[in-house]
Amino acid sequence: MKNAFAALVATSLKHERFTLVDVGCSGGIDPVWRLFGDRLRAVGFDASVGECDRLTREETNPDIRYIAAFVDIAPDHPFAQRSDVARERAQNFESQRIFARSSAAWAIELQSARLEAASLHEKLQSNAWHLTELADPAKPVDAARALDEIGYTDVDVLKVDIDSLDFRVLNSFDGLFGKLGVLAAHLEVNLFGGVGDTLHTFHNTDRFMRAQGYELVGFEHRVYSMRVLPSRFAIPMTAQTERGRPIQADALYARDPVRRDMTMLAASLSDEKLAKLAAIYSIWNQPDSAAEILLSFRERMSGLLDVDHALDLLAAQMQDDRDGALSYRDYVALFESDAQTFLPVPPEPPPPPPEPKPPPAVTLRRRLAAARRAFHDPNGAFPPGD
Repeated sequence: MKNAFAALVATSLKHERFTLVDVGCSGGIDPVWRLFGDRLRAVGFDASVGECDRLTREETNPDIRYIAAFVDIAPDHPFAQRSDVARERAQNFESQRIFARSSAAWAIELQSARLEAASLHEKLQSNAWHLTELADPAKPVDAARALDEIGYTDVDVLKVDIDSLDFRVLNSFDGLFGKLGVLAAHLEVNLFGGVGDTLHTFHNTDRFMRAQGYELVGFEHRVYSMRVLPSRFAIPMTAQTERGRPIQADALYARDPVRRDMTMLAASLSDEKLAKLAAIYSIWNQPDSAAEILLSFRERMSGLLDVDHALDLLAAQMQDDRDGALSYRDYVALFESDAQTFLPVPPEPPPPPPEPKPPPAVTLRRRLAAARRAFHDPNGAFPPGD
């Protein structure tokens, strides 16, 4: 089971909750976080009123709530004072029009008439959220202030994916990451745009997050084909294709308490907080980083869970392509004995070409048959072998 270690951490939490803030929660929160069960609490923000109503109706966890609103930074925030949304959109989108030139934009245009009468699910799947019932854009919500009003003083994971003002929203948390105890952030970033320091681009996001004390631990880019030669869609919507230009990405950032210069951070984190960070690494398919936390803080982790068993689960996650996973000790011993074992398995050589069949034997019967055909058809060619 891929998330067996994270499930173990979830059952080990006794005093703390696992808290998720999802800005842009269309489609619901990622189901993987639900393995924390009754220890999970979350709040999701989305501009689509209908989607938030649907999610609220279908939600079974009373500690998960959805707020229909446009999320933006408070107008008195220093970033908002030097940020010009209209100018940024012009620089990021209109000058290059990179998305408008993509086959995804073309697909949405071709489907526009049908999408007008489509279901809410179809509109959201086609990235046509603007066609849904939307919250009042004149009454934006500052997510950081909303969390304070809700009473969230501790946050484990922050996700921001709203297809527009992501970097502005991220800046609303400037100076609050430490106060809220945010362990990790899942951020959508643009791989295009200008060089202005307020633009929603990867280089600005990366600089901001590193200044807050986070490391880039995962990066999953998306590609879009141009409309002049569309590529097949890679997922069941038009937002990504199998071939094309990298336009956007999911950037994963997390604390790294094992770093030598992060001893004060490690000391400030509770044992359960450390365990939750290890679970996040595992969920993000980085069992090696999770194991590093367990071994670096073994004594502290031993009070929560069986460290050796946890390491075996992480080793099994690393061996998802193996039949009969080795224990942690055996897995590490295999590497120590011969690191070359971890090189990629060479592909099987192609089978040799089949031996050419020998021509059929020329028998007297075949010669007589060929002579008879030649007599009836003087211009006909003798068959091979005759």
